[in-house]
Amino acid sequence: MEQRNAGRLGRQVGVVGLGCWQLGGDWGRVEESDALAVLHAAADTGVDFFDTADVYGDGRSETLVGRFLRERGDSGITVATKMGRRVEQTPENYTRENFLAWNDRSRANLGVDTLDLVQLHCPPTPVYSTDEVFDTLDEMVGAGRIAAYGVSVETAEEALTAIARPGVASVQIILNALRLKPLERVLPAAAEAGVAIIARVPLASGLLSGKYTASTTFGEDDHRNYNRHGDAFDVGETFSGVPFEVGLQAVDRLRPLLPEGATTAQFALRWILDQPGVTVVIPGARNADQARANSTAADLAPLPEGARDEVRAVYDELIRPLVHDRW
Repeated sequence: MEQRNAGRLGRQVGVVGLGCWQLGGDWGRVEESDALAVLHAAADTGVDFFDTADVYGDGRSETLVGRFLRERGDSGITVATKMGRRVEQTPENYTRENFLAWNDRSRANLGVDTLDLVQLHCPPTPVYSTDEVFDTLDEMVGAGRIAAYGVSVETAEEALTAIARPGVASVQIILNALRLKPLERVLPAAAEAGVAIIARVPLASGLLSGKYTASTTFGEDDHRNYNRHGDAFDVGETFSGVPFEVGLQAVDRLRPLLPEGATTAQFALRWILDQPGVTVVIPGARNADQARANSTAADLAPLPEGARDEVRAVYDELIRPLVHDRW
């Protein structure tokens, strides 16, 4: 698989990674055996970047990834985790004491002494401008608790504020064919600064898999049901904030653009990989077949200019008025 690097990250990673939110919960139940099969299938196809968080299943995702690491015994794997969402979201909770405690818990869950990459998990906006937060993160790097740190953000402005911090190695942001705003300023700024861009929600919570219809339903324990209007967390994390019915219209417009033999999901992932400044994209998978299929997006040739133009046209006509100015 193609490898990419960013100066501040300081390591090469494959361009298609694996997002592990679904292994913890919020997407319906995934059995432990199935979760481990997903992790191993991804690694077997060249995936070497796995993204998790301490809040996914209240540690279940981290623990499963830790078990996978022990089974794999492969030092070439990079694991990124996130911290901060297990407490009330007020800036006052982003303290040195909490950071150390969260870090201890994640290291125990993953079974490692040093975490490869720790990201602040979409914290309150004032946190990005708090010197003490980043002083503590620098201290944790110096102490060998973490090798590098980054941020996961909701908005382009949060991303730009973080990129201006000299110690920030990565920015994780929603980027897909239904969320184009990061292309304007965030990706160029990150490339100039040597900050890795981790593209999350690349399939818009499955919308860009092309498998859903107007009659598709989701379980009560699936955020695509209970967070469709932002009742549990930022609505931008569910279907990228795009109304489900509008997203279906957009996907129907994109279907004719698929390269021969490619799925809608692979097309959507390849579109992201074609954007200058993207380091790694992190689609999720609920079974081994999905994990293998996602990784093959890296094998597709870059999309022709006409396809990229049509993605932009669909966005401008259907999506931009609904999401562009919100994030």
